[in-house]
Amino acid sequence: MRERLLETADRLFYAEGIHAVGIDRVIAESGVAKSTMYVHFRTKEDLVAEYLRRRSETTRARVTREVEARAQEPAEERILSVFDVLHEVISEPGFRGCACANAAAEYPRHAGVQEAITYDRTWLPALFSRLLGALPADNDDELAAALVQVYDGANAAAHINHSKTSARTARKTAELLLAARRPAPNGDRAAADTGH
Repeated sequence: MRERLLETADRLFYAEGIHAVGIDRVIAESGVAKSTMYVHFRTKEDLVAEYLRRRSETTRARVTREVEARAQEPAEERILSVFDVLHEVISEPGFRGCACANAAAEYPRHAGVQEAITYDRTWLPALFSRLLGALPADNDDELAAALVQVYDGANAAAHINHSKTSARTARKTAELLLAARRPAPNGDRAAADTGH
């Protein structure tokens, strides 16, 4: 019953917006009794928070699966694979952007919903930082933050501008960021130092 409620909430909240969908509609379309609903979720906001966590876990599992499938590839390629998954996601029918970004606009101050959004915002920086740790360079935290912003921007552009290419553009931008962090060969560094 809990899973049926979540599946229905996921479908309706993501497609139509959270405030646009009343709890009675979720209950009616899930076929679950109202009393059963309140056994699992005390309020609509509790259901919203769990919907967001569920979405977050689905996305991180999908991205992690792709990254781990490329375990034998260079770290740069594993990082870029995150943008390949994003391209798949935004190409799917019914894509409406990041569920947590949408929820943040609808619930700017609700503690439970904000906690679920914060939960989602931790996994991608952690993944990028872990993958960057395999590369010899400094400022990994700054680069991880930059890669997250590129990812977020592509997600937003895909939704707001209906862009089907934003993830491809983001991947190219990520390639440039990764190339810029590579230490220059000794000869190139020496030439730069002497102005030649």
